[in-house]
Order: sequence, then structure tokens, then C-alpha cells
Amino acid sequence: MSADAVWLRLADEAALATPALVLFPERIEENLRRMIALAGDPARLRPHVKTHKLPALVALQVRLGITRCKCATIAEAEMAAGAGAAEVTLAAQPTGPNTTRLVELARAFPAVRFSTVVDDASALAGLTAAVAGGRASLEVLVDLDVGMARTGIVPGPAALELYAAIAAASGLRPGGLHAYDGHLRQRSLEERIAAAAPAVARVDALRAELIARGFPVPRVVWGGTPTFPVHARRAGIELSPGTCVLWDAGYRDGLPDLDFLPAAALLTRVISRPGTGRLCLDLGHKAVASEMPHPRVVFPELPDARVVTHSEEHLVVETVRAADFPVGTVLHGIPWHICPTVALHDRALVARGGRVVESWPVLARARRLNF
Repeated sequence: MSADAVWLRLADEAALATPALVLFPERIEENLRRMIALAGDPARLRPHVKTHKLPALVALQVRLGITRCKCATIAEAEMAAGAGAAEVTLAAQPTGPNTTRLVELARAFPAVRFSTVVDDASALAGLTAAVAGGRASLEVLVDLDVGMARTGIVPGPAALELYAAIAAASGLRPGGLHAYDGHLRQRSLEERIAAAAPAVARVDALRAELIARGFPVPRVVWGGTPTFPVHARRAGIELSPGTCVLWDAGYRDGLPDLDFLPAAALLTRVISRPGTGRLCLDLGHKAVASEMPHPRVVFPELPDARVVTHSEEHLVVETVRAADFPVGTVLHGIPWHICPTVALHDRALVARGGRVVESWPVLARARRLNF
């Protein structure tokens, strides 16, 4: 193992069942401090909690002055509110029963400022009906499609009309604009800046038009992790990176300008050696995210490893060093994509000072907590 990966070694790993997700809080806290330094002020940050789904990490963010967060699910929003976040944004347009669930959650946490996004008039009508009768008030941001073509409405007249409808809706307040440009992952920061510029201009123009018409625009929430350094350069913007809290091998290799530390790892064991030059590990689809092409996990001990097969409970790799790793050997992996990997584990081991000291339930991997 290279010198820069020694942090992965645990004194008690022989006693730890595998596969296991291990978190390193000292490295997580350092990542949060680097996020604050890049943003310039913790008040500018609204990190996405979908990466870690952990109340302990929301509480750590709050202690460092990061009191706002963004969520993908109502369970994540409830977890964040319960962990001390002052402002929680559900960045997925609520529809069907989720509309009522969000309003009930807001009523249960009256001290927390809840907001959500819409891109459709019928979804806005559902929210308006759900808050009828008072006892809950929500801020609503217009979700803008800035090139990803996944959700949102294109900045322009229709977006302005929707914003006006929010302002006129009883029980709702216009909360600003939400723009996610997760499709921009150019390796060079300069290329990302250039690629983001046209959408930035359109959103800025929409914001100016709304203000000129007398509408309040309290915030514009921009981007994710890849464009975090792009939008951090701009005043008056809230930033919502998520992955950089834990970091992963994919962004480490793909975004060299971002200086964050891998702070989560997978423990796995050699459970078989099926033929010369092959190792079978207990790191299947159910332990590491499998939506990406290989490599889905990177092993510092095995830089030459090549995946042969990957199935529900097994990962078979080829390596010229297979003979050096007997059955039962513990290996350490850095996930390529950490966010869906965390969601596969019901508990995370927590390592401090080179050994596991506790475990944390990955609370918000659930679809429903209480609401």
C-alpha cells in the first residue's frame, strides 16, 4: 500500500466483518473545512446530504456553521431537521402523497425553514392545496433546467410565469431559483467555467427580470460538486456540493482541481482464489454501487486489478500479485461513486486513531422515517 493510503489501515480490522463501509471523521471534518474555505463563508453552503444520509454528519456541519442543507427525499429532510439543520430544501418536486408528507414534516418542525422546488403548475397546485388551513408555510423555488434535461423548466417566460404563481399562492412564499448543472464534468476547471457560462447568463437574466417586476428572489442555489468551484467565484449564490464531504475515486481522478480527501472506504476480504492470478472478494453489487462501468472500486493494494466478473455478492479480479493475498486477507477499496454506495449499507463503521470506535446507522437510506 502506498504511503498516502496508510490511513486506510485499521488495527482491529481482523475482527471486522466484511463487506463494510468505514468512515473517517477527521478526514470528513477536513473536507468540510476545505468546503468552507472554497465557499468563503459557511452561510453560502447548502450541501446535499444524499451523499452520506447521516445525522452525525449534519450535526458536524452545523457545528462548523453550515446550517443549511439540500435533500433528495423526505426521509433525508426529516433526518436533517432532526439533526439540527436550520434550513432544509427538498430538491425533488413533491407529487402525490409526498406533497402531504412534506407539509406534515414542516408542521412537525416549526423552527426549521423548509423549502422545495417546482417546475410544473399542477405540482404547485398540489402544494397550495396541502398547505391550506395554515399551520405550515413553505418556501418554493423554481427548478430550472440549465442543460441536464432531467428536471426543471428552461429559464425564460414560462419560468417567470411559474414564479409569479408561487408568489400569488396562499401559504407559499417565493424562495428563489434552483439550478443544477450536474452534467458539467469537464476535467479542466477552465472548461467547466466556459461550459457553465451560457446557463449562468440565462439564470442571471431571469433573476434580474423577476426583481425588476417586484418579486423577491431570496436565493439562487447553484450546482453540485463538479461546478462548486465555478459558482463559488460568483457573489450572491448558494452552493450545494455533496460528494466532497466523503469524496470518491471517480471525482478524485476526474476533477483534479478539487482538493478533497477520500474519507470513506470499503473493507473486503479475499474469499476465494479461483485459478492462477485471480481473487474473489466479498464486494458484490450489494456492497458497492454498480451503476457505473468498471472500475467501481479502486484498491490501493492492487493498482493493476482488472475486474473479471461482478455479481450480487462477489467481485472477481485479475492481478499478477494474486499469490500475495491468501484467502481471508483484508483489502481496502475506495468507491468510484460514493453516494449510492453509502445507501447500500445499513450501518457505517467509524474509525478514529486507526481503529473502529463506533458505528452509525445510515438513517436516511430508508424511504420513510416518521413522515
